[in-house]
Amino acid sequence: MNMEQVRQAYGSIAELYIGLFGTRQQVHADDLALIGRHLAGRPGPVLDLGCGPGHITDYLRSLGADATGIDLVPEFIAHARATHPSGSYQLGSIQKLDVADHSIAGILAWYSLIHLPPQDLDGVLAEFRRVMAPAGALVLGLFVGDEVAAFDHKVVTAYRWPVDEFSERLARAGFTEVERLQRPSDGTHRPHAAIAAIATQG
Repeated sequence: MNMEQVRQAYGSIAELYIGLFGTRQQVHADDLALIGRHLAGRPGPVLDLGCGPGHITDYLRSLGADATGIDLVPEFIAHARATHPSGSYQLGSIQKLDVADHSIAGILAWYSLIHLPPQDLDGVLAEFRRVMAPAGALVLGLFVGDEVAAFDHKVVTAYRWPVDEFSERLARAGFTEVERLQRPSDGTHRPHAAIAAIATQG
């Protein structure tokens, strides 16, 4: 699995995806609250990595955050720019961010790490840590399970993680977990976790 395959898979169903997930109202209220709590008050740029249709970037901007949406799917960026014309949206990859070291006050990675093969996770977290300012905030969403395992996601192969193991990976990369939100499967949605973490000194 590589990011080009992910880009093609999402590009091919972009219109359907936007219809299902492309508004703020389609995000769980608890998730929006967590995202806002940790990213809205940041004194500096915030990146929404894997921003998709741009609706959460727009939510962060509505709370006063200097948020920029970045995604590798051109169809999503085109939609975000058209739907939220006052916002900032760019094509880009989570694996190599085109920003200076320690220049970013916050990162949202909302389900944008789920398609990463497990062996690639540490490198991406290291890239997040490279760009993060001291005490910058990271908020992410993931699917959870009893072990690290691939599963047949509707778009393209994704991975679930034991949430404690994911938190350990964050710690290894230089982030300290400060809040966790978990929801079990409800028959429609898979078990989910959201983690907020702060970049540790050093």
